This record gives sequence, C-alpha cells and structure tokens, in this order.
Amino acid sequence: MRRNSHRRATLVDAAIEVLAEQGARGLTFRAVDAAAEVPPGTASNYFASRDELLGHIAARVYERIRPDEESIARQLVGEQDRDHLVTVMRAAVRRISEFRSGYLALLELRLEATRRPEIRAVLTRDVRKDIDDNVSAHQASDFPGDATSVRLLHLALNWLIVERLTLPDVFSEEEAEELIGDAVERLT
Repeated sequence: MRRNSHRRATLVDAAIEVLAEQGARGLTFRAVDAAAEVPPGTASNYFASRDELLGHIAARVYERIRPDEESIARQLVGEQDRDHLVTVMRAAVRRISEFRSGYLALLELRLEATRRPEIRAVLTRDVRKDIDDNVSAHQASDFPGDATSVRLLHLALNWLIVERLTLPDVFSEEEAEELIGDAVERLT
C-alpha cells in the first residue's frame, strides 16, 4: 500500500463526499478516484479493501469534527455557568452541522455498522472515546451538570443535528437555537 499521507487524506476526504452524496452503494474506488480527481486505480493503491477505506472515513470524520485546542481553550474562558454552556453547545452543533458531508457520511457508516461488525467496532471505539472525552472535559470544568447530563446532551443534540441536516424545515434555525438552550437548561 502507498504511504503518501497527503494523497491518502485527499482520497479519504473525497470518499467522505462520495459516501454523503451517493450512500454506501455508491462508494467505489472508481467513484473516489473521480471525486479526488486522481488517475483511476489510485484509491486501490492506498486501501486494501473497501472496508479499510470505510474505517479511515470514520476516523477522518471524527478528526475533522473535533474542535482544535485553541477553540477548547476559548470555551474555558469566563464563567462556567449554564449560559456559557449553552453558547458552547450551540457552537458545537454549528461546527458539526457545517461539516454536512462528514456527518451524513457518519450516518451512512452507522447504517453499514448494523451489517458489518468490523465497522461497528471502529465506530463504537470512536464514538465511545468522543463521549468519554466530553464527559472528562466537562467534569474538569466548572460547568453545571454531571456525566449523565453530558451523555443526554450528546444524544439530544446529535438528533437535532440529524433533523437540521436531513429535514431542515422541521425546526427553523431559531427553533434549533432555542432547543439547544432548553436542553442545556433541563439537563443540567
């Protein structure tokens, strides 16, 4: 397998777009090559199988969704009260929603995980780590709420993101912002 990390990242990013646009059935090496604008056969030189590519997609989506260290540091400035937590949660929903193709690709991977144990294992590991990291960060801060609050916010806000990305007319932007505030208020 080839090792050029920049080319590999380009192929995985293209695969995210293909998966989001065409679903799991449309994710072929040929489609990834076309989306990445590379010669035919390139993706198959970097990934031994479609399953390997799917695993890389999951890891890359989480890599791109996570806030950078500077953003995390900014979140910890100021009073760690409910109002500030609402601001942080709204920013998280916005950041994740802005990577629409990544989140939709993640939904496609979740569906594949129901049929493919190896993908389920990768997603379980990554989602569990994300939740555990969020719980740890929350507990290290002075934000209100406990570990259960964080888990419930994770569940509620993830479904809000699904609604906003797949059926954007169910809740307006204003309603979504209000729901985030209500979720934080009620769960913490």
